Amino acid sequence: MNPVLDQTLAALADPDRRRAVDLLAHRPHAAGELARALNISPPAMSRHLKALRAGGLVEESHPEFDARVRIYALRPEPMFHLMRWLAESERLWSEQLLAFKAHIEKGP
Repeated sequence: MNPVLDQTLAALADPDRRRAVDLLAHRPHAAGELARALNISPPAMSRHLKALRAGGLVEESHPEFDARVRIYALRPEPMFHLMRWLAESERLWSEQLLAFKAHIEKGP
């Protein structure tokens, strides 16, 4: 299996993390903005962001005006691996279903 894909899927396993990714798909956000938008506590958001960073899905930066503020943005690379895996899975399933259909249509 692909360890990058495993990390991506593990990071996306939680619904709050998926909602954070949805928000980050539009633009980078500060950690506090994400917590407020998702209606979760800052410590919980911090844990989710840590998991997203560990999965390679987000990167963190600090604005020049305040190093205490953390801005999170999506990294596209892990999603490329996920999309490639999904496309391959879809191809395999399609082949299996077509073979099954041909078998059924052939009859006994």
